[in-house]
Amino acid sequence: MRSKVVFGVLLALIPMTAACNWLTPLIFVGEHKKEISAEFSKLAGTRVAILVWTPPETIFEYQFARFELASYVSDKLAAEMAGEKTSVDLVDPCDVEDFIEKDPDAQLDPRRVGEHFDADYVVYLELVLFQIRDPEQPQFLRGRISASVAVHDVRADPDMPQSFELAPVETVYPEHAPILMNPTNSLMIREQTYRKFAEEVARKFYDYTVDL
Repeated sequence: MRSKVVFGVLLALIPMTAACNWLTPLIFVGEHKKEISAEFSKLAGTRVAILVWTPPETIFEYQFARFELASYVSDKLAAEMAGEKTSVDLVDPCDVEDFIEKDPDAQLDPRRVGEHFDADYVVYLELVLFQIRDPEQPQFLRGRISASVAVHDVRADPDMPQSFELAPVETVYPEHAPILMNPTNSLMIREQTYRKFAEEVARKFYDYTVDL
């Protein structure tokens, strides 16, 4: 009699177990992604200049680093904020670089740059660290870029906040370990480091999702 009762309980549990197993994928659908809100959400529909400050030693070794980083960030913002309601009018990084070449002190004055180009905002990136080769083992490549990020409101009233400090960016590529340099991979590592840096900066200005 006891065995029949146990058998009956087991039979009753089978549909419930099957149902649970069938529902399991549905329970976790949607939990594999997480939406991240923009850290600064006011760029849409405005005119924006990207201004990069680089230490003199960086420009000495990588002559076009300032322009290249500004271009990658500008291109990434243009690509990700291309919607009808989210588009951004970005000042051409070539024009910004030409202006800085003629007036080097301007790279320390985001507001002057913004006013010159009739921009609403200037995204100001101040590099703290820039390296492509491992300083202790120059034969190894590992890109590192650290930068502070601020947004300057060129049109802000005098009694309103005129700049907003955002979280700094720390980029490392490749993430896990440096790779031995060869005649062909130096430019590749540099480009991928630029791309990752640009993505991390650009993501501060629009909503996006990440995989969990």
